[in-house]
Parts: sequence; structure tokens; C-alpha cells
Amino acid sequence: MPELSIVVPVYNEAPNVEPLVAELRATVDRMAQSTEILLVDDGSSDTTFALAVEATRDDPRFRLIRLRRNFGQTAAIAAGIDHSEGAIIVTMDGDLQNDPADIPRLLATLDEGFDVVTGWRQDRKDALVSRKIPSQIANAIIGAVTSVNIHDHGCGLKAFRGEIARSLRLYGEMHRFITAIAGDLGARVAEIPVHHRPRRRGQSKYGLSRTVRVLLDLLTIKFLSGFATRPIHVFGTAGLLTTIAGVGITGFLGVERILFGVHLAGRPLLLLGILMILGGVQLVTLGLLGEMLARTYHESQGKPVYRIREVRQAGTAETGLTVPMRAGTFV
Repeated sequence: MPELSIVVPVYNEAPNVEPLVAELRATVDRMAQSTEILLVDDGSSDTTFALAVEATRDDPRFRLIRLRRNFGQTAAIAAGIDHSEGAIIVTMDGDLQNDPADIPRLLATLDEGFDVVTGWRQDRKDALVSRKIPSQIANAIIGAVTSVNIHDHGCGLKAFRGEIARSLRLYGEMHRFITAIAGDLGARVAEIPVHHRPRRRGQSKYGLSRTVRVLLDLLTIKFLSGFATRPIHVFGTAGLLTTIAGVGITGFLGVERILFGVHLAGRPLLLLGILMILGGVQLVTLGLLGEMLARTYHESQGKPVYRIREVRQAGTAETGLTVPMRAGTFV
């Protein structure tokens, strides 16, 4: 079984496949760890897969995974992780902007006691308006929302301990938030500067059009990380506040009508008060339904509501002894 798995998603990267394989091979040849390299073809419509087959034909360290269609980078990374066997997993982009020579530095930092090490493209070689500025804004928002404060959430070059990577459930555009998701599971996260090179071949698959999807996925992550097991705290709080406000408005109007004879017909404020009461009750009800679904989800599938890093047995001669845990509770 290999010690290290390198997962590289590729999509319509025919001009880059051969130099990518050559650089990966050169990097792995200099490393002491036994390594497998998983190239995941995300439904390319060009000759990417055929060129990858030819370039890796004589090297058993490479494994090629071909998806039936273009599912997106998140799905490709998930497929690579699911098929990996290494105790350590490294992910990187397949466009040669990430430098495989940085992988040993990631592993060295991981050995310092971290669970996830992510790259920081300090000198990023991308377009300012369409890539760098939106990325800086997104990184600031992600850091504020998830409280995992690193400079570059979008860097594809990352190293994980295998149990962390395989515990992630990735979908949508969530490959951008892998570090934040891992941090929410209690992983110790580090960030180191890495090289970033300009794209010399092929075309970028990213642009401003992904911004809306990223923001929506960020909302999903925030809700799942903070309130997946207690949705009533979100919907119930909003519902109670809305109901109280609605009762206050209608009560005020009632006092005006009874004591001062003010006519209420045609007053929008009355409709607003009634609407807020009804909306508040619906939000509380939604929170209760969410609680029922959350309990059903966790109890029926045996999903843990906590993650244990380690358990040490006091009084043993081996101070670092870790008691084995049941599957699904160890991170």
C-alpha cells in the first residue's frame, strides 16, 4: 500500500498532460515515500485521456480514472480521494500552475503535527480583475464566515492526512472550502507559501460566473457546520423575533383602535403585523421539522455528532498510547 496518494483532476488539458506527467514523475523520483498518482479525467472532450494513457504507460505508479461526463472539479477530487490508498493525500491542479516540486515541503509541514497543509500563492500569476481581485474578496468572506483564517482558500495544492480527506463529503463547488470544512471537523490547519506559475497552455475553466455558486455553497457550509444538528436555533430564533414583532405591531394597532377609535381599514401596518405573525409561526415550525430531520439523519445512519482526536490511557508505560475508536468517530 502506498504511503502517499497524489490526486490531480484534469479537464480538457491535452496540451498540459505530457509535461504534467513528466514533472510529477520527476518529483516522485526524488521522494522517499512510496507513491501513487491518480489522474482523474473529468469527462474531457479532447484527447486528454488518450495522451495520459500514453504518457503513463510504462509507470505503474500512475492510475487513471475517467469520469463518464464533466461533473466538475469538486466531484473529480472526491473521486480521486475515494480511490486513493495512501495515508497522506495531496491534491493539485492539472494545469501546471501548481508546482509539483512544492509537494515535499507540504509533507514536511504536515509532519510537524498538522492535519491539513494548504498552499498560499503569494505571487499569483493570474489576471488581476477576473481572478485575483474576486479571489481576495472570496478569501476574506470565507475567513469571516468560517473562522478558518488563511490567505488562499482557492489554492489547489493541499496535503491531508488520509482520515481527514476521506471523512469529507464534497459536492457543488466545495473544493474551494476543503480547508474550512476540515477545520470545522477539528483538523489542525497550516499554510505555507508555494510557487504559482502562469498558464502557458490551454484555457482557464474559471471566471466571474462561478462567484454566485461559490457564495451559495458558502452559505450551505456555514449552515451545515454551525447548525446541522440544531436547525431550531436558526429558524426558531428568527421565527420568535418575527412573531414578537408582529404581535407588537398588531397590539399597538389594537390599542389605537380600542382606546382612540382609530380606523384600521386600509392600513398597511396591520397587514404587515399579521404577515409577521404568520411568517414567524411558519419559521418556528420549519425549525421543528428541521430538528426532526436532523435527528432522523444522525440516528438512522449512526452519524457521530462529535469528533475525537485521540484517547490516552492514563497510567500506562507508553505515554503516547492511543485507544482505538469505533469507525466514524476518529478524526
